[in-house]
Amino acid sequence: MDAYVKEAREKMGKSIESFRHNLGKLRSGRANPAILSGIMCDYYGDKMDITALCSISMPEPRQLLVKPYSRDDLKTIGAAIAAANIGINPQIEADCIRLIVPPLTEDIRKDIAKQAKALGEDAKVSVRNIRRDYLDLLKKDDTMSDDYKDRVEADIQKVVDATNKEIDSILAEKTKEIMTI
Repeated sequence: MDAYVKEAREKMGKSIESFRHNLGKLRSGRANPAILSGIMCDYYGDKMDITALCSISMPEPRQLLVKPYSRDDLKTIGAAIAAANIGINPQIEADCIRLIVPPLTEDIRKDIAKQAKALGEDAKVSVRNIRRDYLDLLKKDDTMSDDYKDRVEADIQKVVDATNKEIDSILAEKTKEIMTI
């Protein structure tokens, strides 16, 4: 297999991983610690990810328990979660923050499914951009014959098709999870 095809496959694999990571941040009706990743909190003048400042556990299927490593950070972490606008109201207790995930209405489920579909389209655009970049590299490469270039181009297209199929299956699985009550 050509080096161009291998490199393209690796980059497309990274696009899929990014897509899965972004899907993990979407609410699906049950508690998921991933919805808190990426929320930045003020920590002694710096911005830090909440996941670096506390432990997150799931005592019940619809509840998250956030325990800061330092009790002094309790209020700032609670304020950061409230400001993140994830649809969950933090309840600050003595030494932890309790997040109760409310049940999703049908309209909210449809909106979240639309967000998931948009993330899928973004992933497919990323894959198409990777394909375009490698096809441009192929055209500029003068060391290969035209037949070999055509074969490599077909191999890259096969990788694109397989990647898009995988994105579609991941999206269908997530949409089913979101729409399940």
